[in-house]
Amino acid sequence: MRASGWEAPVTVAELVDAGPLAGARMYGAGENPVRGVRIVDELSVFATVAPHTAVVLIGPAASGGWAVEMAMRRAWEQAAACVIAPAGGLSEGSGEVLAERLGVTLIFVDEDPLIVAVRVASAASRPDAARTQLVARCATRLAEAGASARRVLGVLNAELPGTSVAFLDRYGRPLAGRRDAAAGRWSAEVTVPDREGGVLGTLVAGGSSRSPGWPAVVRTVLGLAVAPLTAWTAQESLTAARDFALQAALAERLIGNQMSEAGESGKSGEIGERSGSGEPGEPGESGEARVAATALGWPVGGPITAYQLRPLTPAADASLVQALVTGALGQVPVLVRGEGWAGWSASGPEELAERLHHCLRTLPWPCAGGVGAQVDGLQAVGESLLGAEAAAYVAGEGAVVRADRMGPAELLGALPTGVLRAPAAVVLRPLLEIDRDGTLLETLAAVLDEGGALKAAERLGVHRNTITTRLDRIRSAGFDLDDAATRLALQLACHVMLS
Repeated sequence: MRASGWEAPVTVAELVDAGPLAGARMYGAGENPVRGVRIVDELSVFATVAPHTAVVLIGPAASGGWAVEMAMRRAWEQAAACVIAPAGGLSEGSGEVLAERLGVTLIFVDEDPLIVAVRVASAASRPDAARTQLVARCATRLAEAGASARRVLGVLNAELPGTSVAFLDRYGRPLAGRRDAAAGRWSAEVTVPDREGGVLGTLVAGGSSRSPGWPAVVRTVLGLAVAPLTAWTAQESLTAARDFALQAALAERLIGNQMSEAGESGKSGEIGERSGSGEPGEPGESGEARVAATALGWPVGGPITAYQLRPLTPAADASLVQALVTGALGQVPVLVRGEGWAGWSASGPEELAERLHHCLRTLPWPCAGGVGAQVDGLQAVGESLLGAEAAAYVAGEGAVVRADRMGPAELLGALPTGVLRAPAAVVLRPLLEIDRDGTLLETLAAVLDEGGALKAAERLGVHRNTITTRLDRIRSAGFDLDDAATRLALQLACHVMLS
């Protein structure tokens, strides 16, 4: 059964945008429904023109500017849907002014008006058939587009005039299409499932058409796009699944892009359309990585939690690790980090720890696991990854430790300071170069450990203003103490250098 509105009368705009008048030049809003067609060759015929009729001018009624203008006035009196006239009877500029002044839509056509009248009459008498033709054309174009999210969105935006379409991920962020898809008088959306029956994303469309039947048509066409988008997901997943290095590189790229963007306030990713065209624009590097990650089913937004696996004996089969980890944790990234493997999940720390513990039992090597704190998104994943790595160092064979269940002192005390001393020196190098007597390093450690300048001053036995002055010098060395990931990295480095 078709959706409500499918058999509603077509509007003038529909006839011009996607129907038998495609390519004609229209002046006016075109919002009136068309319930019939009347061919007018003499102005006297207007006395029998019913409301909501498309008037097609021929002969004397279209023989000059004065005749067309009088026909427009009579059409206004009869509440006609629109006036269709052959090109040349009235200048384009005069037609536009007249249509605006009288509030009657005027359409200029280049072909024989009688042929146009037959086609319009057919569409007006069978609006469902006219809309079915559009849907059939869209189905053909979508099949030609193949399994490509960008090509599918290009077809939708090209074949649905007056309508903006976008593909949003499950967090509501645009992956492809037009940014203004949710704007307008109406909107329609269709859910795109992932391989496991969950939600991969949503196709959203919107526009300004007043036609009661147009949203139903758009929703039907969006439904046709679900299959190629699902195929795109499967194709992307199979392509990446063949190569562990490809997935790992994608994960590193995604982390790097998101953490870089976190520092650029007020800026957004580029997924919009090319200026002056109806096709989606080229996504930036971050957008491409996010689209690929979405196709793989990775969490790219919302709360996420990092994990770390630490092998206790040499283990080199990364592909096997990837298969076993994704089998236990679901579709998550797996990348080499330190001496083991790491990634992130949409699961909370408790659920992730349980799944990771199950994963340890399936691995052919003795391993330990760590789970970081839950963070708001990829822009803060570095903090969670550091916590997971530290927790994995604390954990024993077959055990999983949660960073949010351990005190800072316990975590820091378990770190292998001998191994981390060189990286810590690199992190702190700008500070060490200006810290002649070690007071700045000691102050930074105290502030980070105590959570503020006041308690740090009490711990060091100095005035609070002294701490504030030292913090200004520390910031001048290039350290952003307002960034959570930076604070965690500095706290770890300070502990290593002072232990």
